[in-house]
Amino acid sequence: MAHFLFAEWDGGGGLPAELAVARRLVAAGHTVTVLGEPVMEAEVRAAGVEDFRSWVEAPHRVSRRPEDDFIRDWEFRNPVAELDNMYARLMVTPAPLYAKETLAVIDDVHPDVVVSSFPLFGAQLAAEARGVPLALLAPGIAGTIAERMPPPGMFPAKGPLGRLRDRALDTVIDRLLNRGLAGLNAARRDFGLSPLRRLRDQYGRADRILVLTSAAFDFPGRLPANARYVGAQLDDPAWAQPWEPPTDDDRPFVLVAMSTTFMDHVEHLQRVVTALGRLDVRGLVTTGPAIDPDQIRAPDGVQVVRSAPHSAVLPHADVLVTHGGHGTLMKALVAGVPVVCTPVGRDQPENAARVVYHGAGVRVTKKKASPATIAAAVQRVLGDPSYRQAAARLGERIRADAEAGLVLTELEALAHATRR
Repeated sequence: MAHFLFAEWDGGGGLPAELAVARRLVAAGHTVTVLGEPVMEAEVRAAGVEDFRSWVEAPHRVSRRPEDDFIRDWEFRNPVAELDNMYARLMVTPAPLYAKETLAVIDDVHPDVVVSSFPLFGAQLAAEARGVPLALLAPGIAGTIAERMPPPGMFPAKGPLGRLRDRALDTVIDRLLNRGLAGLNAARRDFGLSPLRRLRDQYGRADRILVLTSAAFDFPGRLPANARYVGAQLDDPAWAQPWEPPTDDDRPFVLVAMSTTFMDHVEHLQRVVTALGRLDVRGLVTTGPAIDPDQIRAPDGVQVVRSAPHSAVLPHADVLVTHGGHGTLMKALVAGVPVVCTPVGRDQPENAARVVYHGAGVRVTKKKASPATIAAAVQRVLGDPSYRQAAARLGERIRADAEAGLVLTELEALAHATRR
């Protein structure tokens, strides 16, 4: 049996997927230590992990209230400014603090493998400095990991012009990512590590990048040699509350599920809920930990709760209306439920493009779309069975990849190679 050290941050919907990996390791008899934010301790322990350590000097949250969010990415509408903000508050500027605390835990527990959340460069520097094998968890599409991907929100290239578009995009992405290169190289020098030529090379320092989705969902791209698709992790978060199915009713049942973390999306959620009032449907709205259900005014027949286990709700649903978070989409598709995507930010436009490309739903691209526009999109999906059929076909492939256990195989192989 091996000892795995997880370095985590509260990355919204990505956290349950990453803790699902920890839970599988514990269930297989391995020892897991998690170094993370205080706000996630209860979820870590619910995953069966007994050894939880909290970030102390490195940035962290003590609650999921907006005022305790040190990243505050909803304040930035420009993608470049949003990236600079992530570098300043999580990835680059505080990397020495994350590295120092990770080194202390490495020296205490002597893990066989460090498993780092993808943005935590500091934890990755610590593993590299101590020569401990490193696996990165990417809880969604390959995104910037892969090259030759289409621009956000667009479909895969067709023909020479399309391939030229994607090559040009790789150059632009490199230039943008390299805005953090000088700071990252300064941190690497502080820990006795050689400088990098481009920021993307930091990912190449890992022994494995484990992409927690299905290749069947993602667009084809050129992954680095150390990257693997290992399937979506379909666990519900530990904070999901029990839910009773609705009584028999002939009206369609709509699930509305938005972001786990605050994205300044209360108005957006209200417009979606108002849209349901224009339709002859029943609905369940889950606001997530960051929004109080009392902030949402719901029409008759629509229940608003903070949480519910989506894997239990979705088998009863006729359509999902969502911002397009990866974890929520995976559960919907596995349940064969078609989707209306209303992206707010982050990776959501890219996820929505994949849903549309596979024919499993539609997207509402206008960020402040009216309730009438959203209602029309819901009605379109409800009225066309091809969306449900496509969702079911794609969901079967996602489920097969999820059940293959590839993430456990990859991590155990990495630990085994270390001990040889």
